[in-house]
Amino acid sequence: MNKFLCCTLVLLDISIKWSVQDVSPHKYLHYDPGTSRQVMCDQCPPGSYVKQHCTATSPTVCAPCPDQYYAEDWNSNDECQYCSAVCKELQYVKQECTSTQDRVCECIEGRYLELEFCLKHTECPPGFGVAQPGTPESDTVCKRCPEGFFSNVTSSKAACQKHTNCSALGFKIALKGNAVRDNICQENTDTSPQKCGIDVTLCEEALFRFAVPTLLVPNWLNLLADSLPGTKLSTENIERIKQRHGSQEQTFQLMKLWKQQNKEQDIAKKINQDIELCESSVLRHIGHPNLTFEHLNTLMASLPGKKVGKEDIERTMKLCQPTEQVLKLLNLWRIKNGDQDTIKGLMYGLKHLKTYHFPKTTIQSLKKVIKFLQRFTMYRLYQKLLVEMVGNQIKSVKVRCV
Repeated sequence: MNKFLCCTLVLLDISIKWSVQDVSPHKYLHYDPGTSRQVMCDQCPPGSYVKQHCTATSPTVCAPCPDQYYAEDWNSNDECQYCSAVCKELQYVKQECTSTQDRVCECIEGRYLELEFCLKHTECPPGFGVAQPGTPESDTVCKRCPEGFFSNVTSSKAACQKHTNCSALGFKIALKGNAVRDNICQENTDTSPQKCGIDVTLCEEALFRFAVPTLLVPNWLNLLADSLPGTKLSTENIERIKQRHGSQEQTFQLMKLWKQQNKEQDIAKKINQDIELCESSVLRHIGHPNLTFEHLNTLMASLPGKKVGKEDIERTMKLCQPTEQVLKLLNLWRIKNGDQDTIKGLMYGLKHLKTYHFPKTTIQSLKKVIKFLQRFTMYRLYQKLLVEMVGNQIKSVKVRCV
């Protein structure tokens, strides 16, 4: 046979075998000295090694890894890998060595691995909070507390906390907080009508909690402010509302501020008149019962989410008139729970109050308030009006962009 043709066939034969290897899992090529040719052998499974390679007439012989040796994958090795040494100082065995996995060591709680040493997690100083907690593989990530938040501790776990809302508690700010200090509140001696500190009433909440996908609309608050008639709110006021309040609360606060700045506008006058009528109706239903501390505590305990504590209830009973106490506590619950819907929370609570010794007359009164707010069609008309104004504003923005 022609030597050139012979070499070509040999190379073709090897090429075919390598191609088979590519598509055949757990196979490997091995030189068989008996036939002086390459043969395709089976690999050994995890937890074993090749004790004897295959030949043209015999299969691969596998043997289990001995103690303190392992093989994680299918392989053609003549021996298993030796398990890592024992764990170092300040480490513990997270995963013990077996025939199929190596020993895994991990730093103890509060430390992370850096250049073979378990270092202590960084503690964020006052004015900084934990943005990303440390892990056994990474250090703590600290971040300066933003406007409206503070941290007064040195910690590797504590995040920045929101400044106490003094007005929501019926107090005023005696000393404004900063990045390292909370707001300091003091009793509000102001004789204004809202001395109890109800920043958003049930009627205002029912009016302004309209179904607009605020989180899906960019610059929602600015669009709402631009769409309202009369004197426009300043950019500084809008940004201050964004920094201090959650998404739904931002709507409440912006509408209240707009009403204050546009008292002479016809629509603002009408809104104020209807809110006053609504609040008078609400007070007729739940403003008369003199509930005890135990009753108020039971009512708050029945609501879902974060609870209004006993100290808040005691403070409310001290600062608020009996006619305002339930409304004030519901207001506190909404704030504590990320500006949740008070009416839905109250409906949930009433279902559970039946199991407590709670005055039936008060339960009936609360049910009447819920039905009243849900039936008050004037609010829905306002909602439709406000949604249309904002919708038109959004459309005009889209047109300008195009």
